[in-house]
Amino acid sequence: MNSGLVQKIENLKKEKNAVILAHYYVKDEVQEIADYIGDSYYLAKTAKNVEADTIVFCGVSFMCESAKILNPDKTVLTPDPDADCPMAHMVPEGRIEEMRARYDDLAVVCYVNSDIELKCKSDVCVTSSNAVKIVKALPNKNIFFIPDENLGRYVAEQAPEKNVILNDGFCPRHKAITARQVCDEKQKHPDALVLAHPECTKDVLALADYIGSTAGIIAYAKQSDEKEFIVCTEHGVSYRLRKDNPDKAFYFGEPCPICVNMKKNTLEKILEVLETGKNAVEVDEETRLKALKPLDRMLELAK
Repeated sequence: MNSGLVQKIENLKKEKNAVILAHYYVKDEVQEIADYIGDSYYLAKTAKNVEADTIVFCGVSFMCESAKILNPDKTVLTPDPDADCPMAHMVPEGRIEEMRARYDDLAVVCYVNSDIELKCKSDVCVTSSNAVKIVKALPNKNIFFIPDENLGRYVAEQAPEKNVILNDGFCPRHKAITARQVCDEKQKHPDALVLAHPECTKDVLALADYIGSTAGIIAYAKQSDEKEFIVCTEHGVSYRLRKDNPDKAFYFGEPCPICVNMKKNTLEKILEVLETGKNAVEVDEETRLKALKPLDRMLELAK
């Protein structure tokens, strides 16, 4: 890692009272210099509580939007505004309104991996860490879960008392992980446990020894006495897994699941936004307040 570049970033952080938030899926060197590293739920909470004037958010666009929604008085900088999440937009125009017209007792439950327009139309946001807990806590029988079909199906299985209506959306990286890949890895490493993110498809989850959020996978691997794991999520999580468990082995299927958008966050781009203040996230107040309601409700129900 470029020590001169890192030192410049550290100096600017102090000068501008800035912190760096990074998702588990970004590059190793970005996680190495981050002040806070986590999954989307942890980062949403952290963004709300951090005391810095400036937040440099190393993730994808919906995460940066959420940080700004929760912190209107703070400067939120994104190292690369083109770091987007395809799944965040995967709800057809008019679909939410159609579902509300069809069901009187409907809660629109929006995975936090969604753009600000979807959040504005939703009743509550969830993450993979808290989706089951929040859906169970809602008084509504009918749940329209957007945008991820796979997480929605997993939630439906954990909350059979609810009528969970699924949307045709998905994470391209998690959907690309196949049961065949998992079985191939299992043949090579028969003693390895399979750890899977609920954004994976149903047939992959059926092979898992543990299903959970990125943070859940990290915690499970750390606490387990086992020494080998097949990991079914984006490869960036390997940085923390290896750091926490130097004596354990982690395997990813081929081709390796890489989110090209998360990898757009680089040290050079972090330095540039700290130097220039460019790529500041802006959200108009009316939109912010609409999107804030489901995010606040998530943070309240997930306590």
